[in-house]
Amino acid sequence: MKRFFLLTLSLALGFAAFAESRAEKLRKQLLDRNNSSVIVASHRGDWRNFPENSIAALNSAVAMGVDIVELDLQMTKDSVIILMHDPTLDRTTTGKGVIAETNYDDIKKLKLKNGCAIRTIHNVPTLEEALIAAKGKVLVNLDKADRYFDKVYAIAKKTGTEKQIVMKGTKPAKDVKALYGEYLDELTYMPIVNLDKKNAEQEIDNCMKLIKPCAFELLFVKDSNPLPTKIPKILDGKSLIWYNTLWDTMAGGHDDDASLKDVNNGWGYLVDKLNARIIQTDRPQMLINYLRSRNLHD
Repeated sequence: MKRFFLLTLSLALGFAAFAESRAEKLRKQLLDRNNSSVIVASHRGDWRNFPENSIAALNSAVAMGVDIVELDLQMTKDSVIILMHDPTLDRTTTGKGVIAETNYDDIKKLKLKNGCAIRTIHNVPTLEEALIAAKGKVLVNLDKADRYFDKVYAIAKKTGTEKQIVMKGTKPAKDVKALYGEYLDELTYMPIVNLDKKNAEQEIDNCMKLIKPCAFELLFVKDSNPLPTKIPKILDGKSLIWYNTLWDTMAGGHDDDASLKDVNNGWGYLVDKLNARIIQTDRPQMLINYLRSRNLHD
């Protein structure tokens, strides 16, 4: 009996080590600027099958093989950070009101709604609960986190997940360095640059000099912009390129919908023509299947 217990414990520890190693491997892939595969980021978890920003949506995304789960943050009246996209409770929960004017004890009594606005069995999670669920398994992109950065960082340290966190923002490089410089060795920060703006190239250059990010999120509306095909040569070997394919104006029309019609003009175009190595999608399973068919995802 004792030998059976020790064997079970050994197997459990082995599986835990494997789960932890996946998050570490993904972080290393980012920091090494590894171009050999494409990292898949899932928008608000697996929200097509579970309520957005729920623990179930996070777990489902992890189970299908997603590499980064994007989650949205809001803070309650009593300073509890929860997962929710909107500043109000109305759209995604059975409650109503402004989150910043509502205490967490009242919010935790609510139920989340699914994409069809139907009540589910799922509760509104805190950031701490989400990070515990994600620990060792997946990288986590925290949207809107810069509004209460110190609190987010404290929770990440408490849960031991600070090296799994990806933050993005549009602040100038000098401001990022001033605000977050002491944290950049632990948290992964990616600048967001709109390539349709006149100073886009200069901002990329400033970021490369001051913070040397492992990746940039790039945005553009139309293929008539020459920068999307120019930037990969500038960033080659220095930073990975992230594109969001949630809707057409984020990636020149090469979005999820374009991929449903012709994958070569959607995700394929971004990967082959624009050297995208991180893609955030609302259809993570389809993207993973496509990338695996091309040996571009584990």
